[in-house]
Amino acid sequence: MASVAGFSTFMPSLSCHKPNQTLTRASNFNAVSLAINGKSFPSLKFSSAPSRFRVSCAATPETVNKVCNIVRKQLAVPEDTAVTGESKFATLGADSLDTVEIVMGLEEEFGISVEEESAQTIATVQDAADLIEKLVSKK
Repeated sequence: MASVAGFSTFMPSLSCHKPNQTLTRASNFNAVSLAINGKSFPSLKFSSAPSRFRVSCAATPETVNKVCNIVRKQLAVPEDTAVTGESKFATLGADSLDTVEIVMGLEEEFGISVEEESAQTIATVQDAADLIEKLVSKK
């Protein structure tokens, strides 16, 4: 059984009694108590959140489409092969040199500079699009 406590109220409606039930949404909580297979675990306390926070969302469809087009061009992907946000560079036939060339093309198209550490985390079109939007928002 999992129980979630709010700022000063207990929210029993968020308790999970069946193994296949999952908590899909909760807000305003600062402690969680768990009981798994009959064993109780102490409450997990959360530190107070800052008064402002930022929610990171997936890249816009326009950015994903631009990245798809750049990837398709760099890798000479046939027109009948789908390139989507979920497409992995390796699955499309990219090796490490191809990935460097893709990143260079993205830098040129979007007027950004991608650090080597960030470039190494890019595995899919969506990864690239998300990184681009993050870097563009910092400009």
